[in-house]
Amino acid sequence: MSETRLAMRETGVMSKRLHSQGNIEHARNANSVPRDQSSFHSQPPFMGLFNRKKGGDGNGDDETKKEKGGWRRPANTAFKQQRLKAWQPILTPKTVLPTLFIVGILFGPIGGLLIWGSSLVSEMTFEYTNCQNEPAASSLDAVSLSAMPSSAYSYKLRSADAKKTFSPPSWGFVNNTGNSSVTDPSELLQCVVEFSIPADIEHSIFLYYKLTNFFQNHRRYVKSLNTDQLKGTFVSASSLSNGDCKPLATNSNGTAIYPCGLIANSVFNDTFSNLTLVNVGSGDASTYNFTANGIAWPGEAKKYTTNPVAAGTYTGYDQLVPPPNWALRYGTSYNASNFPDLKSDERFQNWMRTSGLPTFTKLYGRNDEDNMTAGTYRIVIGLNFPVTPYHGTKSFVISTVSWIGGKNSFLGWAYVGAASLFVLLAIAGTARHLIKPRRLGDMSLLSWNR
Repeated sequence: MSETRLAMRETGVMSKRLHSQGNIEHARNANSVPRDQSSFHSQPPFMGLFNRKKGGDGNGDDETKKEKGGWRRPANTAFKQQRLKAWQPILTPKTVLPTLFIVGILFGPIGGLLIWGSSLVSEMTFEYTNCQNEPAASSLDAVSLSAMPSSAYSYKLRSADAKKTFSPPSWGFVNNTGNSSVTDPSELLQCVVEFSIPADIEHSIFLYYKLTNFFQNHRRYVKSLNTDQLKGTFVSASSLSNGDCKPLATNSNGTAIYPCGLIANSVFNDTFSNLTLVNVGSGDASTYNFTANGIAWPGEAKKYTTNPVAAGTYTGYDQLVPPPNWALRYGTSYNASNFPDLKSDERFQNWMRTSGLPTFTKLYGRNDEDNMTAGTYRIVIGLNFPVTPYHGTKSFVISTVSWIGGKNSFLGWAYVGAASLFVLLAIAGTARHLIKPRRLGDMSLLSWNR
C-alpha cells in the first residue's frame, strides 16, 4: 500500500514538471515569432496611432527651442520688463471723502447748467400715423378737422412760456384720387394738421420728422449701398449683383438700380408744406417758409455726384433705373429731366446717415431768419411712407435749439444724480469715520489675528 502511494506521488511530481516544461517551451516558441507579427498580435490595432518614432539625439530640437525662446523674449528694457517706477494711491478716509465731496460739488452745478440750457428750447411733436383713418374729404377746401387725441401730440415749451395755454391741435384727411386738379402723385393722400403756438418763438426754428420702431442699424441694412456708385464711378450691373446692394442691385431686366440698396429704396418720402398762419386778423394768411439748404453735415455732399450720365460715366439713361419705391416720383425710368441730383439733395443725405436707435428724428427743413409769431398754423402732409406694416409711428417736430442743442435734459439729470450719489457716499463715509474710526495698517483686523 505504501509502495502504491509512493508511486502515485512520483507520478504527480513528474506530471507537474512536464507541464511546467511545456509552458516554458510555449513561451520560447512565442518569443521566436517575428517582431512585426508579435507586436501585431500582442497590441490592439489602434495602439499604433500613439507610437511615434523618436528623433535623433535631440540636439537639433534643443537648439531650435533656444532660438525660438530668444525670439520671444522681450527686450531687457524697463518698459518691457515692467520695471518702471509706479505710484499707487493709498485710499484713506482723508483722501477719499474730500474727493467725493469735490466731485459731487462740481457735478451738481454742471448738471443744473445743462438742465437750464435744455429748458430754453421749445419743442412740439405731432404724430399723424392714424390721420388716414379720419373721414376722407375730396379736396383741401372741403376738409373738416377734428381734434387730435391727447396721446398724439406734446408741447414742451421753454421755461418762460411753460405756463401758457394752447388750443388742442386738430387734423383731417384728404383723398385726392378723384381730384383732377392734383397732378403730383405724391399728394394724392394728404393729412391736414392745425396747431396753435401760444407764444412767439425766436429763430432758428427747425422742422424734423420722427420715426419709431424703424431699425436703421440692422447690419444688412447699414451695408446695403455702393459708395462708388454714389460718388459717380461706373459700377456694372454684375458687380452690383455680387455686392452689398442685393437684392436691390438690379431690376428684373438686369439693369442697374441707381442708387442701389435698401437704404436708398426706403428713403422717407412723406412731404411737408410750409406753415400757414390761418388766424390772421386781416388780409391773406401768411406763410412761414422752411428751406432744405444747410440741413445736412457739410461733408456729406462729397459722398455723392450730381449726374453720372451727364458726366459721361454712363453712356445713357437707359443704363440706370430708379429703386422700386421711387416709382411714385420718378416712374420706372430716368431721363434728362427727372434724374435725381443726390449731391444737392440734403434730405436724401440725412436719410443715408443711418441712425443707431429705432426711434430717431431727422432734419427736414430750417428757418434761420424769421421768428414764428403766436397763432394757429396749418401744415399739409403728403402721405406716402407706410409705417403700420412694421408697427411704427411717424410724427413731425417743430423745435428750437440753444447752446446745448435740442431739448434733452437727460444728461443734466444724470450729472445731478451722480452728484447726489457722491455727496451721499461722502456723508455716509464721514459719519462712519467719526463714529468708528480705524487706524491705518491695523494688524489686529487681519483675519488670522482675530
